[in-house]
Amino acid sequence: MQTPPFPHESATLALEGPAGPLEVAVDLPDGDVTPRPVIAVICHPLSIEGGSMHNKVVTMAARALRELGITTVRFNFRSVGASAGTYDNGVGETDDLRAVAHWVRNQRPDSALWLAGFSFGAYVSLLATGALQPQALISIAPPVGRRTWDFSQVQPPAHWLVVQGDADEVVDAQAVYQWLESLDNPPQLVRMPDTSHFFHRKLIDLRGAIQHEVRRWLPDDSN
Repeated sequence: MQTPPFPHESATLALEGPAGPLEVAVDLPDGDVTPRPVIAVICHPLSIEGGSMHNKVVTMAARALRELGITTVRFNFRSVGASAGTYDNGVGETDDLRAVAHWVRNQRPDSALWLAGFSFGAYVSLLATGALQPQALISIAPPVGRRTWDFSQVQPPAHWLVVQGDADEVVDAQAVYQWLESLDNPPQLVRMPDTSHFFHRKLIDLRGAIQHEVRRWLPDDSN
């Protein structure tokens, strides 16, 4: 499979991944905002529980960033949608993310790389930060304490935002807060009251929280 060029307009394409083709959706900023030299790769929730790049939290996070002039790249992990392979408990999915991020950097070397993820996607993007060294990271409902996922060795960047619902029925919010408090360099934390794991009736609030917190991370010419 030939490496596809980075599109000049929003498009869905197939990228060669470690386990076969990966389904990738590139979305350019809204037409009424100035494009910024930033590309955010966004990771979706758990594949074996119906997670995909079309998840509403993922698409809202992407929308929030595009409204700031950021180009977004969503993709389906192995085994989801048109992406080949089988679920690999975060290990192979981290390789998938690396493949997408390397493609972005090769195609757009002058753009800053941001990572974002929701739930399982937050875990995968955290795992990849040490190797990829993104300029910023957005973690939405990171699944601390779920399954056997180990958060002890993550290396998040200085620009790190965590958004967590206090009424999360899937992730233990208190476990998330305790983990963050134990870190030497904790992130910017937004706690959303009365908010469930999938941000039911809170998606607009999520968009506002993301935009408010990350706006100051944009390149200087965006101000």
